Parts: sequence; structure tokens; C-alpha cells
Amino acid sequence: MTGERWTTARGSWTIFPQLCKGCGLCIERCPTGVIRWADELGAYGTNRVTVDADGCITCKLCAIYCPDAAISVVED
Repeated sequence: MTGERWTTARGSWTIFPQLCKGCGLCIERCPTGVIRWADELGAYGTNRVTVDADGCITCKLCAIYCPDAAISVVED
């Protein structure tokens, strides 16, 4: 499965647009507010998310709360 990947000094962040249903739980849970709605639609024709990876603290809350495993965060 392919996804959009961002890499920073803290780790890597991947979103799988084909899995994101646009529920927004990751946006609500992100303590730094770096996750936002993307301009593109997800697989279900709903909004999907994107990230400002440079501000990500790799807390993994987005991945933990995503009910569809559409987000992966890996610490370096």
C-alpha cells in the first residue's frame, strides 16, 4: 500500500489516503495542531488530512486514534 510520506529529524510520518475516511479524530487529538484538512479528497470522497511534519513531535496520538490505520508514525 502506498502513502504520502514525510521524514524529519524526529522520525517519519505516513498517511494512506486510500484508508482515510475523513473523520478528523487525528486533527482533534494532535497536541501541536500540525494535522489539517488536505485540499484533495480521500478514497470515500470525503476530506482527508495532511501534516506539517516539521512540527510533528512523533507522539503517535494521531495513529493511535485513527480507526482505519490510515496514519503511521515511526520515531528515529
